[in-house]
Amino acid sequence: MIARTPYDEMPDLLRQELDLAGLDGPALHAAIAAALDEDLPEGEGGEDVTSAATIPDTARGVADFAAREPGVVAGLTVAALVFHYVMRDVEITDRLPDGAVVAPGDVVMRVAGPTRGLLTAERTALNFASHLSGVATATSHWVAALEGTRAQVLDTRKTLPGFRALQKYAVRCGGGVNHRVSLSDRAMVKDNHVVAAGGVVPAYEAVRAAYPGLRVEVEVTDLDQLRQLLEVGCTEILLDNMMTETMAEAVRVTDGRATLEASGGLTLERAREVALTGVDFISVGALTHSVKVFDIGMDLQDR
Repeated sequence: MIARTPYDEMPDLLRQELDLAGLDGPALHAAIAAALDEDLPEGEGGEDVTSAATIPDTARGVADFAAREPGVVAGLTVAALVFHYVMRDVEITDRLPDGAVVAPGDVVMRVAGPTRGLLTAERTALNFASHLSGVATATSHWVAALEGTRAQVLDTRKTLPGFRALQKYAVRCGGGVNHRVSLSDRAMVKDNHVVAAGGVVPAYEAVRAAYPGLRVEVEVTDLDQLRQLLEVGCTEILLDNMMTETMAEAVRVTDGRATLEASGGLTLERAREVALTGVDFISVGALTHSVKVFDIGMDLQDR
């Protein structure tokens, strides 16, 4: 059986790290509990049967988490929390900070404790760390492509259900910038809103009237819409699925009166070309909705 350590009994350092990272510790603790419930259903006895059959309950071990490819790690704090949830008698050392750049073979974290517990927690810890490191690594590639330009990489709301805060945290670890977190922290007028409201200006003005203190960004598909919004004072505009030449003209027309975000159909190969038009942001849904997991492995050491 696992310890299921309550959140308020987790190490102070881990809880402080989560606070500094802007993550909701109790919510994350609940997510870890749910993930482990998938592996250890109460109705089936809640036991790792393979480890129980092959490993004495008195055995202790040390395991290294190591990167198997180059990239940026994120989620190691979460992985550490998993082990503390499963075992009260556990020691974690050599843990790299989230956002660290690693090479193949680098040890990113070392865990010591009851061997059964190490293997029971292994997959859940790796699922969190590998996925979040994948997000951070993908983000770092876009950041590198934009180096030397004014453009910054933005994420989107195309996140896994329940994982938004963690995925957006991983984007920050990779050097990216978070866009809106929810439907209520700022207004984002998209094509369907424009159709429903009867145009970009009516849609923009309707939001301003309803929520005068809220930030408003409006999506445009052509330069005429852009000019209309600039005339009424819109200061945040998204350029949707535009050709590079059109985006360059949009930057010239805007002349600093609004921030411009490029979005839609962008690829890493095209990123720098788009950034050199002078846009302020490039938003990339692929950072979170279709990212490749980062290869981290846990290896139990011979004693």
